[in-house]
Amino acid sequence: MSTPHTTKKQPSVDWHKADIKAALEKAGWSLSRLSRHHGYTRTALKNALSKPWPKAERLIAEALGIRPQTIWPSRYDAHGRSNRVRGRKPVNKCISKSELAA
Repeated sequence: MSTPHTTKKQPSVDWHKADIKAALEKAGWSLSRLSRHHGYTRTALKNALSKPWPKAERLIAEALGIRPQTIWPSRYDAHGRSNRVRGRKPVNKCISKSELAA
C-alpha cells in the first residue's frame, strides 16, 4: 500500500555566526569595517549576531545582497516583518503614599 508523499517544511534555522562572517568576507566586508562604514563603533554590528537588532540585520543583509529574513528566519514573520515587540518593557514605578491617597 502506498501512502501519499508529503513534504515537511524544514524548521527555520538562523545562519551560524561563522557563516555570516564568512559570507561578509566573501563580499569584501568584515563586521568591523561594515560598522565603521555606517558610522557605528567597530564592534556595534556584531551585536546583531547574538540578539535582535533590525537596523543592523538590514545593513548586514544589504552588504550580502539578500534579505534579513534569509539570515535570521526566526526573527521575522512570513511577510518579512520583524516579529519583535517594539519599545521597552514597562518599568515598575514605586507609588508614594501621597499618590495612593489621591
